[in-house]
Amino acid sequence: MMPPRPLPFRRVPRRMLLAGAASAVGLGAARSFAAAPEPAVKHVPFTISLAEWSLHKTIFGGKLDNLDFPKTARREFGIEAVEYVNQFFKDKARDDDYIAELAKRSADEGVTNVLVMCDGLGNLGDPDATARTQAIENHFPWVEAAKRLGCHSIRVNAASKGSFAEQQKLAADGLGRLAEFAAQLGMNVIVENHGGLSSNGEWLAGVMQAVNRPNCGTLPDFGNFHDYDRYRGVEELMPFAKGVSAKSHEFDEAGNEVRTDYDRMLRLVVAAGYHGWVGIEYEGTALPEAEGIRATKKLLERVRDSLTA
Repeated sequence: MMPPRPLPFRRVPRRMLLAGAASAVGLGAARSFAAAPEPAVKHVPFTISLAEWSLHKTIFGGKLDNLDFPKTARREFGIEAVEYVNQFFKDKARDDDYIAELAKRSADEGVTNVLVMCDGLGNLGDPDATARTQAIENHFPWVEAAKRLGCHSIRVNAASKGSFAEQQKLAADGLGRLAEFAAQLGMNVIVENHGGLSSNGEWLAGVMQAVNRPNCGTLPDFGNFHDYDRYRGVEELMPFAKGVSAKSHEFDEAGNEVRTDYDRMLRLVVAAGYHGWVGIEYEGTALPEAEGIRATKKLLERVRDSLTA
Protein backbone atom coordinates (compact mmCIF):
# COMPACT_ATOMS: atom_id res chain seq x y z
CA MET A 1 0.00 0.00 0.00
CA MET A 2 1.44 3.33 -1.06
CA PRO A 3 1.55 6.18 1.48
CA PRO A 4 -0.74 9.14 0.87
CA ARG A 5 0.66 11.84 -1.35
CA PRO A 6 1.74 14.93 0.61
CA LEU A 7 -0.77 17.73 0.43
CA PRO A 8 0.24 21.30 -0.32
CA PHE A 9 0.18 23.54 2.73
CA ARG A 10 -2.69 26.01 2.61
CA ARG A 11 -3.34 28.92 4.92
CA VAL A 12 -6.66 30.44 5.78
CA PRO A 13 -6.54 34.17 4.99
CA ARG A 14 -5.58 36.17 8.06
CA ARG A 15 -8.74 38.26 7.79
CA MET A 16 -10.74 35.07 8.30
CA LEU A 17 -8.66 34.13 11.32
CA LEU A 18 -9.19 37.52 12.89
CA ALA A 19 -12.95 37.28 12.56
CA GLY A 20 -14.86 37.09 15.85
CA ALA A 21 -16.26 34.00 17.48
CA ALA A 22 -19.80 34.85 16.47
CA SER A 23 -18.80 34.92 12.82
CA ALA A 24 -16.97 31.61 13.13
CA VAL A 25 -19.96 29.90 14.71
CA GLY A 26 -22.28 31.37 12.11
CA LEU A 27 -20.25 29.87 9.29
CA GLY A 28 -20.57 26.45 10.90
CA ALA A 29 -24.19 26.02 9.92
CA ALA A 30 -23.57 26.89 6.30
CA ARG A 31 -20.86 24.40 5.41
CA SER A 32 -20.39 20.67 5.25
CA PHE A 33 -17.71 19.56 7.70
CA ALA A 34 -16.08 16.30 8.72
CA ALA A 35 -18.43 13.82 10.30
CA ALA A 36 -17.64 11.78 13.37
CA PRO A 37 -15.52 8.70 12.62
CA GLU A 38 -17.37 5.56 11.68
CA PRO A 39 -17.17 2.65 14.12
CA ALA A 40 -13.70 1.14 13.81
CA VAL A 41 -15.07 -2.40 13.62
CA LYS A 42 -18.71 -3.24 13.08
CA HIS A 43 -20.70 -5.15 15.71
CA VAL A 44 -18.39 -4.47 18.65
CA PRO A 45 -18.95 -1.84 21.36
CA PHE A 46 -15.57 -0.20 20.67
CA THR A 47 -12.14 -0.96 19.26
CA ILE A 48 -8.77 -0.41 20.90
CA SER A 49 -5.99 1.95 19.86
CA LEU A 50 -2.70 2.86 21.53
CA ALA A 51 -1.80 6.41 22.52
CA GLU A 52 1.91 7.04 21.98
CA TRP A 53 2.18 8.79 25.35
CA SER A 54 1.91 5.35 26.94
CA LEU A 55 5.52 4.86 25.81
CA HIS A 56 6.82 8.36 26.55
CA LYS A 57 9.54 7.16 28.93
CA THR A 58 10.73 4.62 26.38
CA ILE A 59 10.77 7.23 23.59
CA PHE A 60 12.34 10.02 25.62
CA GLY A 61 14.90 7.49 26.80
CA GLY A 62 15.97 6.84 23.21
CA LYS A 63 14.80 3.22 23.22
CA LEU A 64 12.05 3.70 20.63
CA ASP A 65 11.91 5.97 17.59
CA ASN A 66 8.63 7.55 16.56
CA LEU A 67 8.90 5.94 13.11
CA ASP A 68 8.84 2.51 14.77
CA PHE A 69 5.80 3.20 16.92
CA PRO A 70 3.28 1.59 14.52
CA LYS A 71 5.39 -1.58 14.30
CA THR A 72 5.72 -1.74 18.08
CA ALA A 73 1.98 -1.28 18.57
CA ARG A 74 1.18 -4.11 16.17
CA ARG A 75 3.94 -6.61 16.88
CA GLU A 76 4.49 -6.15 20.62
CA PHE A 77 0.95 -5.38 21.76
CA GLY A 78 -1.30 -6.69 19.00
CA ILE A 79 -2.91 -3.25 18.57
CA GLU A 80 -3.83 -2.15 15.07
CA ALA A 81 -4.44 1.58 15.56
CA VAL A 82 -2.25 4.34 16.96
CA GLU A 83 -2.52 7.89 18.28
CA TYR A 84 0.61 9.98 17.82
CA VAL A 85 2.00 12.75 20.03
CA ASN A 86 3.55 15.72 18.23
CA GLN A 87 6.28 16.05 20.88
CA PHE A 88 7.94 12.95 19.48
CA PHE A 89 8.36 14.44 15.99
CA LYS A 90 7.83 18.11 16.72
CA ASP A 91 10.06 19.40 13.90
CA LYS A 92 8.59 17.10 11.24
CA ALA A 93 5.10 18.48 10.58
CA ARG A 94 6.20 20.03 7.28
CA ASP A 95 8.75 17.36 6.41
CA ASP A 96 6.92 15.61 3.59
CA ASP A 97 9.46 12.79 3.34
CA TYR A 98 9.25 12.01 7.05
CA ILE A 99 5.44 12.04 7.11
CA ALA A 100 5.33 9.87 3.98
CA GLU A 101 7.73 7.39 5.60
CA LEU A 102 5.64 7.25 8.77
CA ALA A 103 2.50 6.71 6.68
CA LYS A 104 4.25 3.93 4.75
CA ARG A 105 5.44 2.17 7.87
CA SER A 106 2.01 2.19 9.45
CA ALA A 107 0.43 0.94 6.21
CA ASP A 108 3.04 -1.82 5.90
CA GLU A 109 2.07 -3.02 9.39
CA GLY A 110 -1.65 -2.77 8.69
CA VAL A 111 -1.96 -0.10 11.37
CA THR A 112 -4.58 2.66 11.28
CA ASN A 113 -3.40 6.17 12.13
CA VAL A 114 -6.18 7.66 14.27
CA LEU A 115 -5.05 11.12 15.40
CA VAL A 116 -2.16 13.35 16.39
CA MET A 117 -2.12 14.84 19.89
CA CYS A 118 -0.81 18.40 19.69
CA ASP A 119 0.80 20.21 22.62
CA GLY A 120 3.12 23.18 23.03
CA LEU A 121 1.63 25.25 20.21
CA GLY A 122 0.18 28.14 22.19
CA ASN A 123 -3.17 28.73 23.86
CA LEU A 124 -6.17 28.57 21.56
CA GLY A 125 -8.09 30.60 24.13
CA ASP A 126 -5.39 33.18 24.77
CA PRO A 127 -6.91 36.51 25.87
CA ASP A 128 -4.45 38.33 23.60
CA ALA A 129 -5.95 38.31 20.10
CA THR A 130 -2.57 38.25 18.36
CA ALA A 131 -1.27 35.38 20.50
CA ARG A 132 -4.52 33.47 19.99
CA THR A 133 -4.26 33.84 16.22
CA GLN A 134 -0.64 32.71 16.32
CA ALA A 135 -1.66 29.63 18.32
CA ILE A 136 -4.30 28.82 15.70
CA GLU A 137 -1.76 29.15 12.88
CA ASN A 138 0.75 27.01 14.78
CA HIS A 139 -1.70 24.11 14.53
CA PHE A 140 -2.11 24.36 10.75
CA PRO A 141 0.94 22.23 9.83
CA TRP A 142 -0.25 19.50 12.19
CA VAL A 143 -3.68 19.43 10.58
CA GLU A 144 -1.88 18.92 7.26
CA ALA A 145 0.45 16.27 8.66
CA ALA A 146 -2.41 14.38 10.30
CA LYS A 147 -4.32 14.47 7.01
CA ARG A 148 -1.34 13.02 5.13
CA LEU A 149 -1.06 10.27 7.74
CA GLY A 150 -4.70 9.33 7.21
CA CYS A 151 -5.81 10.44 10.67
CA HIS A 152 -9.34 11.71 11.27
CA SER A 153 -8.39 14.36 13.86
CA ILE A 154 -5.85 16.38 15.73
CA ARG A 155 -6.25 16.57 19.50
CA VAL A 156 -5.76 20.06 20.91
CA ASN A 157 -5.98 21.88 24.23
CA ALA A 158 -8.38 24.68 25.16
CA ALA A 159 -6.25 26.70 27.58
CA SER A 160 -7.33 30.24 28.40
CA LYS A 161 -7.43 32.84 31.19
CA GLY A 162 -10.18 34.88 32.75
CA SER A 163 -13.59 34.12 34.22
CA PHE A 164 -15.55 30.95 33.48
CA ALA A 165 -17.61 32.68 30.79
CA GLU A 166 -14.72 34.67 29.36
CA GLN A 167 -12.63 31.55 28.89
CA GLN A 168 -15.52 29.78 27.19
CA LYS A 169 -15.86 32.62 24.69
CA LEU A 170 -12.13 32.84 23.99
CA ALA A 171 -11.68 29.06 23.63
CA ALA A 172 -14.72 28.85 21.35
CA ASP A 173 -13.23 31.55 19.15
CA GLY A 174 -9.86 29.83 18.79
CA LEU A 175 -11.33 26.38 18.30
CA GLY A 176 -13.94 27.61 15.86
CA ARG A 177 -11.38 29.29 13.62
CA LEU A 178 -9.03 26.31 13.74
CA ALA A 179 -11.94 24.02 12.90
CA GLU A 180 -12.78 26.27 9.93
CA PHE A 181 -9.31 25.60 8.55
CA ALA A 182 -9.42 21.88 9.35
CA ALA A 183 -12.78 21.51 7.62
CA GLN A 184 -11.17 22.42 4.29
CA LEU A 185 -9.22 19.16 4.58
CA GLY A 186 -12.07 17.09 5.99
CA MET A 187 -10.35 16.97 9.37
CA ASN A 188 -11.64 17.17 12.94
CA VAL A 189 -10.34 19.24 15.83
CA ILE A 190 -10.99 17.52 19.14
CA VAL A 191 -10.36 18.76 22.67
CA GLU A 192 -9.23 16.69 25.63
CA ASN A 193 -10.00 17.51 29.25
CA HIS A 194 -6.39 18.40 29.94
CA GLY A 195 -6.07 20.84 32.82
CA GLY A 196 -7.50 24.22 33.73
CA LEU A 197 -11.19 24.69 33.02
CA SER A 198 -11.02 22.04 30.29
CA SER A 199 -11.07 19.54 33.18
CA ASN A 200 -14.53 20.81 34.06
CA GLY A 201 -16.99 18.83 31.96
CA GLU A 202 -19.70 21.49 32.13
CA TRP A 203 -17.30 24.17 30.92
CA LEU A 204 -15.94 22.16 28.00
CA ALA A 205 -19.40 21.00 26.94
CA GLY A 206 -20.40 24.66 26.90
CA VAL A 207 -17.44 25.47 24.66
CA MET A 208 -18.53 22.75 22.22
CA GLN A 209 -22.05 24.18 22.15
CA ALA A 210 -20.65 27.63 21.45
CA VAL A 211 -18.42 26.41 18.61
CA ASN A 212 -21.29 24.41 17.12
CA ARG A 213 -19.30 22.78 14.33
CA PRO A 214 -19.62 19.14 13.28
CA ASN A 215 -15.82 18.83 12.94
CA CYS A 216 -15.07 20.19 16.43
CA GLY A 217 -15.53 17.70 19.23
CA THR A 218 -14.06 16.18 22.36
CA LEU A 219 -11.66 13.45 23.43
CA PRO A 220 -12.95 12.51 26.89
CA ASP A 221 -10.11 11.21 29.07
CA PHE A 222 -11.03 8.94 31.99
CA GLY A 223 -8.54 10.85 34.13
CA ASN A 224 -7.52 14.54 33.97
CA PHE A 225 -10.66 15.72 35.77
CA HIS A 226 -8.83 16.55 39.01
CA ASP A 227 -11.53 17.37 41.62
CA TYR A 228 -14.36 17.19 39.06
CA ASP A 229 -16.35 13.94 39.07
CA ARG A 230 -14.87 11.88 36.26
CA TYR A 231 -18.04 9.95 35.48
CA ARG A 232 -20.12 13.10 35.28
CA GLY A 233 -17.40 14.71 33.16
CA VAL A 234 -17.24 11.87 30.66
CA GLU A 235 -21.02 11.75 30.42
CA GLU A 236 -21.11 15.50 29.69
CA LEU A 237 -18.42 15.24 27.01
CA MET A 238 -19.57 12.10 25.23
CA PRO A 239 -22.24 13.81 23.08
CA PHE A 240 -19.37 15.60 21.31
CA ALA A 241 -16.82 12.76 21.38
CA LYS A 242 -14.82 11.73 18.32
CA GLY A 243 -12.37 9.72 20.41
CA VAL A 244 -11.98 8.37 23.94
CA SER A 245 -8.85 8.10 26.08
CA ALA A 246 -8.65 5.19 28.53
CA LYS A 247 -6.29 6.65 31.12
CA SER A 248 -4.75 4.10 33.48
CA HIS A 249 -2.30 4.24 36.38
CA GLU A 250 -2.56 1.31 38.78
CA PHE A 251 -4.25 -2.08 38.87
CA ASP A 252 -5.45 -4.29 41.71
CA GLU A 253 -4.93 -8.06 41.93
CA ALA A 254 -8.08 -8.65 39.88
CA GLY A 255 -6.74 -6.47 37.04
CA ASN A 256 -9.08 -3.55 37.68
CA GLU A 257 -7.87 0.04 37.42
CA VAL A 258 -7.90 1.40 40.96
CA ARG A 259 -8.81 5.03 40.13
CA THR A 260 -11.47 4.41 37.49
CA ASP A 261 -14.28 1.88 37.33
CA TYR A 262 -13.77 0.83 33.72
CA ASP A 263 -17.03 -1.09 33.56
CA ARG A 264 -19.01 1.96 34.66
CA MET A 265 -17.03 4.32 32.46
CA LEU A 266 -17.25 2.25 29.30
CA ARG A 267 -20.96 1.75 29.77
CA LEU A 268 -21.29 5.53 29.73
CA VAL A 269 -19.24 5.63 26.53
CA VAL A 270 -21.32 3.03 24.73
CA ALA A 271 -24.62 4.41 26.05
CA ALA A 272 -23.76 7.69 24.33
CA GLY A 273 -23.76 5.87 21.00
CA TYR A 274 -19.99 5.88 20.60
CA HIS A 275 -18.44 2.79 19.00
CA GLY A 276 -15.10 4.05 17.71
CA TRP A 277 -11.54 3.91 19.00
CA VAL A 278 -10.77 3.84 22.73
CA GLY A 279 -7.10 4.71 23.15
CA ILE A 280 -4.91 3.15 25.83
CA GLU A 281 -3.01 5.86 27.70
CA TYR A 282 -1.00 4.27 30.49
CA GLU A 283 0.68 6.76 32.83
CA GLY A 284 1.45 4.58 35.82
CA THR A 285 4.72 3.93 37.62
CA ALA A 286 4.01 0.66 39.44
CA LEU A 287 4.32 -1.30 36.19
CA PRO A 288 6.79 -0.76 33.34
CA GLU A 289 5.18 0.89 30.34
CA ALA A 290 4.85 -2.30 28.30
CA GLU A 291 3.21 -4.17 31.18
CA GLY A 292 0.89 -1.24 31.90
CA ILE A 293 -0.23 -1.19 28.27
CA ARG A 294 -0.94 -4.90 28.35
CA ALA A 295 -2.84 -4.62 31.63
CA THR A 296 -4.99 -1.81 30.23
CA LYS A 297 -5.66 -3.71 27.03
CA LYS A 298 -6.65 -6.83 28.96
CA LEU A 299 -9.06 -4.80 31.09
CA LEU A 300 -10.60 -3.10 28.06
CA GLU A 301 -11.06 -6.46 26.34
CA ARG A 302 -12.66 -7.96 29.45
CA VAL A 303 -15.14 -5.12 29.78
CA ARG A 304 -15.84 -5.17 26.04
CA ASP A 305 -16.62 -8.88 26.21
CA SER A 306 -19.02 -8.26 29.09
CA LEU A 307 -20.83 -5.64 27.04
CA THR A 308 -21.40 -8.09 24.20
CA ALA A 309 -22.38 -11.07 26.38
